[in-house]
Amino acid sequence: MERNLALEVVRVTEAAALSSARWMGMGNEEAAHQAAVDAMRKALEAVPFSGTIVIGEGERDEAPMLFAGERIGGGDGPELDVALTPLEGTVSVAEGRANAMAVVAIADKGGLLKVPDTYMEKIAVGPKAKGAVDLSLSPGENLQNIADAMKCYVEDLTVVILDRPRHTELIKGVREVGARIKLIQAGDVSAAIATGFPDTGVDVLMGIGGAPEGVLAAAALRCLGGDIQGRLRPRNDHEVERARRMGIKDMDRIYRIGDFAEGADAMFAATGVTDGDLLRGVRFFGGGARTHSVVMRYRSGTVRFIEATHRFDRTPDY
Repeated sequence: MERNLALEVVRVTEAAALSSARWMGMGNEEAAHQAAVDAMRKALEAVPFSGTIVIGEGERDEAPMLFAGERIGGGDGPELDVALTPLEGTVSVAEGRANAMAVVAIADKGGLLKVPDTYMEKIAVGPKAKGAVDLSLSPGENLQNIADAMKCYVEDLTVVILDRPRHTELIKGVREVGARIKLIQAGDVSAAIATGFPDTGVDVLMGIGGAPEGVLAAAALRCLGGDIQGRLRPRNDHEVERARRMGIKDMDRIYRIGDFAEGADAMFAATGVTDGDLLRGVRFFGGGARTHSVVMRYRSGTVRFIEATHRFDRTPDY
């Protein structure tokens, strides 16, 4: 995989972020999402690779979604698997909330786990706590193991949890052992990746979120040297059957980071749409805008934060 491909991919996430950010706080989820999809699709056409989406959105007949199984890219270059979400945090953009971003991960063919669009129980940590998490343990036991690995007290840890009724017992368990909690409305991909950067103040992600988002987070955490585990939590029989059609037989299997993302190389890129723990959102000014992105590569371990200025009186290079 060519290293220059990483910079090509970040142009894709920048395009999606710039388009969807226009809808921040406008109350129109559909328009924000479609703007991101359209911009990401157009930008992907210029990337010199032959990609297959393994984690996407929508169904084949729901054009113009970027669906699993769709072929993307310029058609030249290596055959790669792609996981993407044009806009993670659609509601966040519509309501002007935090942690929305555009995300793309690419890996060697067969290097990304294919999962259905269902829920997944997850726990994610940064490099200092790699190997210290186990979904078969209670939240309290995991937090103690994480604190031991990070050489701190449980009370020093900050745990990010999606603010959902389904997490009532999880929140109770975390409070009982004394860890601090940060509740978020959306954006568990951003929160999971933030565990890999000490300056974010996020130590652990816990709770149930989207399964596709778990694969995206795992691709980034693999580049960062962090850790994540996940277990499918289908909401109904239809989702169970859908998982079985994808070859998943054991719904209680605990997936580890090497199951989510494997192979010799992987790249991850994300651009902030609204401000979050990891990235700043798009800033517009007269005639242009500024974006804040992160791009990382597993093979080299390189992590770059990119601040770009975009001029709207010039034609973009895609």
